[in-house]
Amino acid sequence: MHKNQQLLFSILFLFFFGWKSNAQEKILHPKNEFRGVWIATVVNIDWPKTAIDGVEKEKADYLEILEAYKKLNYNAVIVQVRSVGDALYQSELAPWSRFLTGKEGQAPNPYYDVLAWMIEEAHKRGFEFHAWLNPYRATFDLNKQQLSPNHDIFKHPEWMIEYGGKIYYDPALPEVQEHLTKVVKEVVDKYDIDAIHFDDYFYPYTVPGKTFNDTTSYKKYGAGLSLGDWRRANVSNFVHTISTTIKASKPWVQFGISPFGVWRNKSVDPKGSETQSTANYDDLYADPILWMDQKWIDYILPQLYWSMNNPRASYSKLVKWWSENSNNTALYIGHASYKIRGDGDKSWNFATEIPNQVDYARSFKNVGGSAYFSSKWFMDKNFDVVRLLAENQYKYPALPAPVPNLKHIIIDIPIVNEFQKDSTKYTFNIKSPLSTQVRYVVIYGGENISKVDINDPSKIVDKIAVNQYDGTILFSIPTEKLKQYKACAVTFIDYFANESTPTAIDLKKNYKIYSPAQPDENR
Repeated sequence: MHKNQQLLFSILFLFFFGWKSNAQEKILHPKNEFRGVWIATVVNIDWPKTAIDGVEKEKADYLEILEAYKKLNYNAVIVQVRSVGDALYQSELAPWSRFLTGKEGQAPNPYYDVLAWMIEEAHKRGFEFHAWLNPYRATFDLNKQQLSPNHDIFKHPEWMIEYGGKIYYDPALPEVQEHLTKVVKEVVDKYDIDAIHFDDYFYPYTVPGKTFNDTTSYKKYGAGLSLGDWRRANVSNFVHTISTTIKASKPWVQFGISPFGVWRNKSVDPKGSETQSTANYDDLYADPILWMDQKWIDYILPQLYWSMNNPRASYSKLVKWWSENSNNTALYIGHASYKIRGDGDKSWNFATEIPNQVDYARSFKNVGGSAYFSSKWFMDKNFDVVRLLAENQYKYPALPAPVPNLKHIIIDIPIVNEFQKDSTKYTFNIKSPLSTQVRYVVIYGGENISKVDINDPSKIVDKIAVNQYDGTILFSIPTEKLKQYKACAVTFIDYFANESTPTAIDLKKNYKIYSPAQPDENR
């Protein structure tokens, strides 16, 4: 297409979309939607900005990311806490990451629990925290001198396979699967995460002229399967084990996987997509369709890192394919913000490419949201795209919906013990629920006590992480956020992301409910 023709098309699209947004406000501004961003730590892609930043700068830079995406009405961060056999937390099973402290195995100085702090700060701002781990990649290169003596490379060299300039754990070995399961369980048990997240790295991407030498393992464990079926079985068995391990520890913690965007090409399987691409099933030995069929994962987030009409792998065709082939899980779409004005496909030169992708994905009922790789691409750059998203697709806040396997009805509703207001803040005292573990409370504004529409995302005033003291939930909201309203409603959000029935509050008057004195049984 001629450049001017494409620009004219983009302008006409925005004109039409602007008209349509007025006609279908509720469709274009969903109240429930996953809006995530990957924060990559490997080789300091996003955070920390360098491996030698001091603790205070690290903290400030992380908070800057959270604040930027909070302003954009995102609600989830996917933070890489293990990338190459290391850890961004104190671990019994892996050394501290050199990308955090400059030297592998060296703890932060002054010391702090990095992961606990990151989770707490994310929750304070209403974000889900998805702990992203790369289980199989052991090193990013072949320079072993920069590794800690406690790295698995030295402790268990028999687990490792060198391939394409990196070193990998052999996915076939039972002892590797057992070890990596312990790695995941340690994070789930120790930290208040909302999800465990794996990306697209299973068996490594093909390197021309190189062979992934797992011949010894295949001879020992192949059991008559073809090499491809055996490798897929290794990955699927591991995914199944991780799923059951997570749920046995904390049933509310989700397990999500973000696979490469193509399952199989239609040229080799009639059930595949109309693409000409690397494929999960045939090249990475990953079978996300099986994982969904077996209910081993809670959400799937395929990386559809192509433009709308890419000739070899079209974003449009792939969204449709995944929407028709996903089941038993939530389906989110991965977007390539890193390609904006930096790709051979010139469609990425237009600010409308990603907004158009979001609009298209929303046209499919079972697509529940989006995530972006990676966080730095909407920080100090691409502000025209940020502005389009902020003024249109992400104009209002949204709440992540519970994933299919975790949906249920919350029996408890908020009971307000006391409400007070003054010139600076509105203060709420709510009775702790008896049967619900509450993660957040959500406040909605309204014109009067009988007309607070909790289905309208434009009325979301705030989403507040819950702190409970002595049987009560206490929180305050600045007057500036609520002063335009005469009433509000409060709901609970539980650890599974389910929302309760609302309780309405008249903002025009203070009140306190006095409980009758309880008899002293020791008297």
